[in-house]
Amino acid sequence: MTVMDRVDPTPALEVRHLVTELKLRRGALRPVDGVSFSVAPGQTLGIVGESGSGKSMTCLSLLRLLPRPGGRIAAGEVIVGGTDLTKLSETELARDWRGRRISMVTQDPMSSLNPVYTVGDQVGAPLRYHGLAHSRAEARARAADALGRVRIPSPEARLDDFPYQFSGGMRQRVVSAMAIACAPEVMIADEPTSSLDVTIQVKMMDLYRQIQEETGVAIVLITHDMGVAASICDRIAVMYAGRIVEQGPARAVFENPAHPYTRSLLSAIPRLGEKRKRLYALAGQPPSLLAMPKGCRFAPRCALADAKCQAAYPGDSDLGSDHRAACWRLSEGGAPDAA
Repeated sequence: MTVMDRVDPTPALEVRHLVTELKLRRGALRPVDGVSFSVAPGQTLGIVGESGSGKSMTCLSLLRLLPRPGGRIAAGEVIVGGTDLTKLSETELARDWRGRRISMVTQDPMSSLNPVYTVGDQVGAPLRYHGLAHSRAEARARAADALGRVRIPSPEARLDDFPYQFSGGMRQRVVSAMAIACAPEVMIADEPTSSLDVTIQVKMMDLYRQIQEETGVAIVLITHDMGVAASICDRIAVMYAGRIVEQGPARAVFENPAHPYTRSLLSAIPRLGEKRKRLYALAGQPPSLLAMPKGCRFAPRCALADAKCQAAYPGDSDLGSDHRAACWRLSEGGAPDAA
């Protein structure tokens, strides 16, 4: 039986039409503009796209960890356990939800770990804050258990070590232990393998898969590495310029990509045994958030774009099996040619 066979149909996380605004001196911009997706318990959703596409800002928006002043949730819903997190006060969110029922692993572990506190204190801190450990001794015991679950050898002996005494891969395991210590329903992993070498990346993905098997946690994985996404994700959402342009089951998206942007990303992946004179590179740059195109945001870089693409943004087209993409050629009953 696979994880997917055991997935609860009720979403652990449901995001509906989320809009995030940042007010700058040059004007207001929307790095997240109408994003919707859901993740079921025991399922992993991969959000992929180029740097600057809005992946990390989407996940920071889920926890309302936005730049201040100027950052705000302008519209939409973020529902966990039947509760819309956008309607909670900052006190309610911090006390009962953030780190307790929805947690986050950041891409740079050294930015999450305080160099002057021991690992045991830092992993145990959320347990004591949320009232899951009533003494320092209990917090240490549960912190050692969390470190053991992320496969850190001799966890009890490492509780009094400082972050600098751990390798990069082990520090990533420590921040993962912090994220799962309170047994959350949803875990967000923001580029958790970006600073690791390839062999450690594989081990980290195996670790997340094992944690999910043991706990049933829903995982939102942010990555620009399509190979990493293919290795662990059940579903894929492709982001471009603040919007999701395609999403669906991982196999459907990778084997039958529908949006020209998704096809371009996949075309840029080198393949063993395939001879090419030059690797494919997508021309151009993503649009400025301060000067978004009126129509399809990918149109200025798309070889298939026409006047309709320039004039208006396309709606989602249902491709079957919960696979959909936003492209005018799909809405007209056709299919984009290869990128």
